Amino acid sequence: MLINLSPQRRDDTLEVLRSGNALIVNGESFDFSSMGDGDTLPRAAINSEWFAGNVEKVNGELILTLLFPMPWNYSPEQAFPVPLQNVPDGPVVFPGPLPEPALEASPEDNQ
Repeated sequence: MLINLSPQRRDDTLEVLRSGNALIVNGESFDFSSMGDGDTLPRAAINSEWFAGNVEKVNGELILTLLFPMPWNYSPEQAFPVPLQNVPDGPVVFPGPLPEPALEASPEDNQ
């Protein structure tokens, strides 16, 4: 499976689990096992805001694009993601954000 990411600055989260030719996206299951080699499932046929394009099966591999929410502290890897290739079964690992800055103590905190 090859997953392309289409980054968007937004505060929601994306959790994806792969199981064979199925994906569970934020708890909702999408089973692509009935797709044959060379098939294309149009984006309009997928009832989910998370898919950003068609799903294709090329040489036995599913190829798809997901919207990828980026938090305020997004990293360069999130802003310019590389395709996730050979995604194994299990939780899909996405690029992570930059660390949140440590909060500085205010003078009132020392009293």
